[in-house]
Amino acid sequence: MNEERLLKIILAPLISEKATRLADKNHQILFKVSPDATKAEIKAAVEKLFDVKVKNVQVSNVKGKRKIFKQILGVRKNWKKAYVSLQEGYDINFVGAE
Repeated sequence: MNEERLLKIILAPLISEKATRLADKNHQILFKVSPDATKAEIKAAVEKLFDVKVKNVQVSNVKGKRKIFKQILGVRKNWKKAYVSLQEGYDINFVGAE
């Protein structure tokens, strides 16, 4: 796969209470990814960027919410979320360097 493409797939990690619970219980990390990314590309990108081994990738397409601001209807963009399961013994630390 193209190295430049792999670097553009992962947009941001998702840090929330749900993400923290999944990381502790299932060794899963959540990422906001490019809407046209495939599971294989996401797996390759995570393994390259964070130097870990990925066991499984699940994706979810999130539809943009409808919002009304001063009687003007708008819609947020659709985006894609990836649940990345890591193999035993691997972990990603977003807080800081150890």
